[in-house]
Amino acid sequence: MDRQLRTYLMFIFISYLASYHTPGTCAKDISEKGKANLASEGPVESTNHIVASMSKTRDSLRKITSGLPSDTRSQTDRQISEKTALYYLGMPGYNRYRIPSLIVTKQGTLLAFCEGRSGGDSGDIDTLVRRSEDGGTTWSKYQVVWSDGSNTCGNPCPVVDQSTGRIYLLSTWNLGTDTESQIISWKSKDVRHPYVCCSDDDGKNFSKPVCISDTARLDDWRWYATGPGTGIQIMSGKHAGRLVIPANHSYTETRDGVFKRNNKYGYGSHVIYSDDHGGTWQISETITPGCNESQVVELPDGSLMMNMRSYNGIQCRAVSISKDGGQSFSEITHDPALIEPVCQASMITYPQDGQAHNHGSNKNLILFSNPADEKSRIRMTVRLSFDDGSPRDSLRRTWPVSRILHDGPAAYSSLAVLESGEIACFYEAGEKNPYESMVFEKFTIGWLTGQ
Repeated sequence: MDRQLRTYLMFIFISYLASYHTPGTCAKDISEKGKANLASEGPVESTNHIVASMSKTRDSLRKITSGLPSDTRSQTDRQISEKTALYYLGMPGYNRYRIPSLIVTKQGTLLAFCEGRSGGDSGDIDTLVRRSEDGGTTWSKYQVVWSDGSNTCGNPCPVVDQSTGRIYLLSTWNLGTDTESQIISWKSKDVRHPYVCCSDDDGKNFSKPVCISDTARLDDWRWYATGPGTGIQIMSGKHAGRLVIPANHSYTETRDGVFKRNNKYGYGSHVIYSDDHGGTWQISETITPGCNESQVVELPDGSLMMNMRSYNGIQCRAVSISKDGGQSFSEITHDPALIEPVCQASMITYPQDGQAHNHGSNKNLILFSNPADEKSRIRMTVRLSFDDGSPRDSLRRTWPVSRILHDGPAAYSSLAVLESGEIACFYEAGEKNPYESMVFEKFTIGWLTGQ
């Protein structure tokens, strides 16, 4: 098949040159974004003629390759990556932008959420979003989704209900005068609360956030964070349709020999889930010790895999499995291949058929991104697993494909699969520190695998 494909493509290319080449017209340079800048020293009509014929040839190639197996089609994928800084230091409005979250709506629109900050991790923080209706080529100006004066409104973690198209955004609120350390240590004026709002117009407008602490928080959980990243909707099995949001919390830790803050308080993970299309929200059993900032994916057998930031001194990601749709989870194991400097990461499924919304397929691959270093927040890397992150044994999981997006300082990230089948990573990166900009980068599976 490979030899036939190469021969056929060569025949088309030679035919194209023989039929349409016009002296004095050339493709001068390929930009960083992979777009050909055509310049002509001859008549404009000649250039238009060539561009039109090239477009026609590309359309023919699409038709030719559409019936080929996916591993053969990938050879014709555009092997490029495209980068756009969506938020950056000096951008009007806020002193700093952090905490990326990227989703694709049912209509194919991209929503890039983040926090707009006046200072650091506490104080006046708003939730922002930018929209793209053309696969990330152009973007709207940012809009404020949630602001509450000088208080903290952050940790965006959206999920799309594929049956209705409604977008739910779960996030958290706390008094701007309370710091994380004070909240964890029971020295704050208030705790951190989970909230939910929604959009029924493809992310153009969001409802007023509603507090869900009564059903989605325990009294001992002083600190609370949704995601950060994205949630999922279970696509198969007994719990199909369930909306699942990864989250984390602080709690009073009484065990010896485990991670504690201030010698008394631990970090744990859990999920928030809804079985009635966002009408009500419940919480799972907890995952402890020493883990937070989690992401969740659905595996082919219907189980859920939580992948978590670990404080257990192992410098790699913590993993836990649920066999009941996220209501309870296994004891923590660690994946030694997914090294980390104790930082957030992103994990999603990639359907082999390339369809962005088909995340219940039993042929899904697993994508993972994080700063791949054991000591520093550097080297934003995307990895690919072909064995679906099998829950059988974390030590047997393999990640044979990896590619560095940014070799310098980098921190939080959020992955998404576009309607085109391309992959996008929305991540924090800079030259001197990881928080100089928030970059949207998209690429093909062919570019990732180097095929």
